[in-house]
Amino acid sequence: MSNFFGTDGIRGEVGKSPITADVLLKVGWAVGSVLKEQNENASVIIGKDTRVSGYLFESALEAGFLSAGVNVGMLGPMPSPAIAYLTQAFGATAGVVISASHNPFQDNGVKFFSSKGVKLSDDTQKAIEKKISMPMTSVDSASIGKAKRYEQAVGRYIEFCKSTFDKSCDLSNLNIIIDCANGATYHIAEDVFTELGASVSMINNSPDGYNINRDCGATDTKHLQKVVLENNADLGIAFDGDGDRLIMVDHKGHKVDGDELVFIIANAWKDSGDLKSKTVVGTKMTNLGIQSAFADAGISFIEADVGDRHVMNQLIKHKAVLGGEGSGHIICLNKSTSGDGIIAALQVLEVMSKTGKNLNDLKSRFTKYPQVLINIKTKSKVNLQGESKLTQAVNSIESKLSNTGRILIRESGTEPLIRVMVESANYKLAKDSAEELAEIIKTM
Repeated sequence: MSNFFGTDGIRGEVGKSPITADVLLKVGWAVGSVLKEQNENASVIIGKDTRVSGYLFESALEAGFLSAGVNVGMLGPMPSPAIAYLTQAFGATAGVVISASHNPFQDNGVKFFSSKGVKLSDDTQKAIEKKISMPMTSVDSASIGKAKRYEQAVGRYIEFCKSTFDKSCDLSNLNIIIDCANGATYHIAEDVFTELGASVSMINNSPDGYNINRDCGATDTKHLQKVVLENNADLGIAFDGDGDRLIMVDHKGHKVDGDELVFIIANAWKDSGDLKSKTVVGTKMTNLGIQSAFADAGISFIEADVGDRHVMNQLIKHKAVLGGEGSGHIICLNKSTSGDGIIAALQVLEVMSKTGKNLNDLKSRFTKYPQVLINIKTKSKVNLQGESKLTQAVNSIESKLSNTGRILIRESGTEPLIRVMVESANYKLAKDSAEELAEIIKTM
């Protein structure tokens, strides 16, 4: 099973390999066996989002780890970034997250953090993949691992999030609507922001196992935008199902995406001296208008491939501390070891408190180019490179866009989708071009 780990761990549709109980039982055993070889006293912690299948896979992974002789700490529903932090806080050898992030409830997945709260090393992943191909065995009765529940995990993570916020700042004048996407932040977000003084109203914070990310959260902010306007709120905050994405809404009901939020944080950190290397990492999809604003602000912009894993790699390479992408993955490496929606939101609120400006004022310092994104569902692998009709259309459109726009066509790393993005100073040209390319791809 080479390349068992995808761009973000193991992910897929529940009931289809590898997202089945028998496969994940063996994954737990394989990971546990490798960890045990590296550390005789290996232990792991397991957290999950709110999908109904989380119960099944939590039990399967637990059994796999115990059969390898590894002790297990069960956390229950917790945001992915919380697992990264708690792996370190509890001194575990590894952390396990059962989640498919922003995907619908029918999907699920597993990803792992090392003892330092970052992804497992390539060598460890290769050793795990090799172990998965071997027959599963169990340690003897005297060596079976033990499991326990960590009841204090939620409180520890709440305090950690609050510790990243400047306590001299005052949020008591803010009325905030928070959308938890019926996901893993449902029992955490309200406490973080209210304990820092804000007045908070919650929406989509009643998970039932099936409604995670459904018409809500960071992937669909229409409900939040409506509620912000109806309640005359100062802003809205939206997380995704596992809490590692952040999208915000200003008091006028306008969506503020991850690229815009990174710019707001970066500008403030540059002025305060907190922006190490005066460098920010974005992706190939970061809006050209925002890239131009970074240049005007004297901030170096590094372009990474799409995906928070690639952003992280570039942050480390360039010794930078801030990066993100439009989808809402925002990594503040001087605050945490992974992308964290709650912590990113706190950094934006800190900027608002210190400058006295609202979110709409802060985003008015740059102008985004119109950007049209179309997602095309696919049933099988599509050869984007070998289609001459598509190549001809791309070349023709690029000549029209000249230096005032661009095209990006790529496969999603987490869903069966082809994403077509066209950006241009001319919205109609961007829209017509994206639709033309999408129609060609649908026939391939």
